[in-house]
Amino acid sequence: MAGGFGVTTSGGEDFEARITPIVIISCILASSGGLMFGYDIGISGGVTSMADFLKKFFPAVYKRQQIPGLESNYCKYDNQYLQLFTSSLYLAALTASFFASYTTRKLGRKLTMLVAGIFFCVGTVFNAAAKNLAMLIIGRLLLGCGVGFGNQAVPLFLSEVAPPRIRGALNILFQLNVTVGLLLANLINYGSSKVTGGWGWRLSLGLAGVPSVLLTIGAIVVVDTPTSLIERGKLEQGKSVLKRIRGVENVDPEFLELLEASRRAKEVKHPFRNLLKRRNRPQLIITVFLQFFQQFTGINAINFYAPVLFQTLGFKSDASLYSAVITGSCMVVGAIISIYLADRVGRRVLLLEGAIQMLVSHIGVTIILGLKLKETTSSLDRGLAILVVVLVCSFVGSFGWSWGPLAWLIASEIFPLEARSAGQSVTVGVNMFFTFVIAQAFLSMLCHLKFGIFLFFAAFVFIMFLFVLFFLPETKGVPIEEMTDVVWRQHWFWRRYIEDDFEDDPKPQGYA
Repeated sequence: MAGGFGVTTSGGEDFEARITPIVIISCILASSGGLMFGYDIGISGGVTSMADFLKKFFPAVYKRQQIPGLESNYCKYDNQYLQLFTSSLYLAALTASFFASYTTRKLGRKLTMLVAGIFFCVGTVFNAAAKNLAMLIIGRLLLGCGVGFGNQAVPLFLSEVAPPRIRGALNILFQLNVTVGLLLANLINYGSSKVTGGWGWRLSLGLAGVPSVLLTIGAIVVVDTPTSLIERGKLEQGKSVLKRIRGVENVDPEFLELLEASRRAKEVKHPFRNLLKRRNRPQLIITVFLQFFQQFTGINAINFYAPVLFQTLGFKSDASLYSAVITGSCMVVGAIISIYLADRVGRRVLLLEGAIQMLVSHIGVTIILGLKLKETTSSLDRGLAILVVVLVCSFVGSFGWSWGPLAWLIASEIFPLEARSAGQSVTVGVNMFFTFVIAQAFLSMLCHLKFGIFLFFAAFVFIMFLFVLFFLPETKGVPIEEMTDVVWRQHWFWRRYIEDDFEDDPKPQGYA
């Protein structure tokens, strides 16, 4: 029997469970998919600020940079092809997520993660060896397929393997790895920018092979989730894995609940059509709005283009990459804070606090740039430049412990089993669609809105604060299969959408 210490859920059905080594190791290996996702986000902004990369693939942008005062600071990088290099990954991820919904349901979470790892490896080879823009874009599209499959399978895997009481912390390992990937990308970009001979950008893109291989190996090593095994009819194997990951022999209550959830799931012949039914509408609406708001915080505009953004503000090339490293470090710290707090203070508190802090940061940057950065001047003065970096750090740190990890966590834990794969597919698809929109439009928006771009994002941050305040229920500590009765039937607004098929059944109590 595996070692660990006891954990039970608070309220509802208590399941015996220990925090076992196999759960921790499996979650660490699986969450390496986040490492690759974060690396892909961070690496693009760094290489697009490198002169050798721009000279080879985007000569028009490179020539524009060489003539000081030719264009507004805000328009230096306004180029649709440059934006397509970044955004093509997310367009592919959007498409792949719908295929990934089928594979997670029919082939399992483990195999879907393996497919993601293979796509990542092949895409990395294309990017590192790119001879022209077409080869570069093909590599990004393959990486996007990896993101689509990985972001579909990994959050589901983490939520289904983890005991309810620490589900938040283990699921946030995915987002922690996203932030670590971002930080590593910024560090590698800083180092490879010093490489002479014009091949530093190849090093940056090629080192994506390391997290790609880690995810592939991890997918081979881990066991599939009991939920997935039972859903595919492998009952004995599912029960055996459940005993291993829970570290106890008496798993019958949880096993029977999974069997019942699987039975209901098998009655659903059309998962996406089922997702539109009235009883699944609260989860669907929450998921769509969480992913939409996550992107319209402006976070990925900063993640994709941090070095470019800092150069726009007048930082020199080295300083802009160095500043991106600092902000990446802040996001890692934020994710670590979230791991500690998500299962203690709950999801709602972190989301609300994060929104307030991001709003203040956006308004602060807007005021500084509006008053002090002229369109053709070369830089901000040193004190104001440092203040901008501090505000950006405040923004990414608060995102790191709130909307970054929790939008993924909540979406992965609120759907019933019969809608879970389709729901996660919608989660990834909506997230990737709006990530694509921001990636494709941000540099043009920066050119036209100038410092007003931060005010644009601030307006959405204020709206999402109100959305959480009134419409998002707390899911901390609630077993996944009990979400409908414990969360949705009890909520002042969403309970009207839940079909009262079991109206006379006693409802679990005791959750905040």
